[in-house]
Amino acid sequence: MTTNPDILVSGGGIAGSALAYWLRRAGFRPVVVERAPTSRSGGQTVDLRGAGRTVIERMGLLERARELAVDQRGIALVDRRGRHTARLPTELFGGEGIVSDLEILRGDLADLLHGAVADDVEHLFDDTLTTLHQDADGVHATFENAPPRRFDLVVGADGLHSVTRRLAFGPEREHFVPLGGYTAWFTARLDLDLDGWFLMYNAPGGLVAMARPGRLPGETKVGLSFRSAPVALDRRDRTAQQRLLTEKFTGAGWETDRLLAAMADADDFFFEHLGQVRLDGYARGRVALVGDAACCPSPLTGLGTSLALVGAHLLAGELATARGDFTTAYAAYQHRMHPYAAQARRLPPGGMRGYAPGSAPMIALRAASMRWMTRWPLRRLMESQAAKASDVELPDYQQAFA
Repeated sequence: MTTNPDILVSGGGIAGSALAYWLRRAGFRPVVVERAPTSRSGGQTVDLRGAGRTVIERMGLLERARELAVDQRGIALVDRRGRHTARLPTELFGGEGIVSDLEILRGDLADLLHGAVADDVEHLFDDTLTTLHQDADGVHATFENAPPRRFDLVVGADGLHSVTRRLAFGPEREHFVPLGGYTAWFTARLDLDLDGWFLMYNAPGGLVAMARPGRLPGETKVGLSFRSAPVALDRRDRTAQQRLLTEKFTGAGWETDRLLAAMADADDFFFEHLGQVRLDGYARGRVALVGDAACCPSPLTGLGTSLALVGAHLLAGELATARGDFTTAYAAYQHRMHPYAAQARRLPPGGMRGYAPGSAPMIALRAASMRWMTRWPLRRLMESQAAKASDVELPDYQQAFA
């Protein structure tokens, strides 16, 4: 008999939907609460690489993911006149370089995963947790809109600013480590000559402007990042965020002024502090964390999606193997997941300064470094970066999920 069958999953994104899928396969009764009114669409591309790709394959969704993938030739650095100064095609490093050979829009992946659980998992949309109270027999949860309910276990899959983590583990400031910058993403309708490339432009002052093809014709996915000490901005104040970006990037060169003009009309604008989540343990009593809520590595690593998918698979698999004995399962999940997450947190060479150089000479050095990435000794560094995505053992849980 499986104990602790009723499990609340807070967050219906990539980690939450993947977890709900595997829990349902194992005979548990997951309930997903999601702040958004529906499965969230839109967003930028995410990588399906390494062990994360293996999890999608085990779910039987890999071929559909390939059909939804964005067609990209690779990444290219450009100067202020738009000339390529360095290129890395997608086929290098076994298809798992800076731009992998299987990238999919975050919203498309979220929809794909939600579709796998929509018919047999209860969802509470347009709602969020407000309190959690644990006792010897379960967890009493209250919500903004739904009536209070009891669950045997609760798992937070609710992202970088996890409500579940705050309620069960303490304030965000105790677990969030800033990396010294901010980033914004949005979708634009622009006539840019991308030619299938993910273009990245660096300007002095630690500015980074990016444009890459979307999946739909005429769709451009835009990114604007900058190095900075922490700034006092409300996470929900879009006007202030866009004003700050305008101050930073106006006249910076390349296509930055056109990107800023398109930003005001974007319906999927997203602004975030670049940082990592670091926890010694992913569980407190009956409450556990998965994905960015547990171990966000930051977008600089390209491994957030892999951590979300692998973490969901491992947590559900260990709960299934232990037949709901959460103490045993959480310990096994921690043992397998923590080293993988620690490896994934290791930033590419140079970290934030390498991603957003502060001066023209350092920008030129970055372009030279990228041109040398296919040669020794930088090739070995790139190969080690690519290998991190697969640096975890994924047990065969098929009998437990049967």
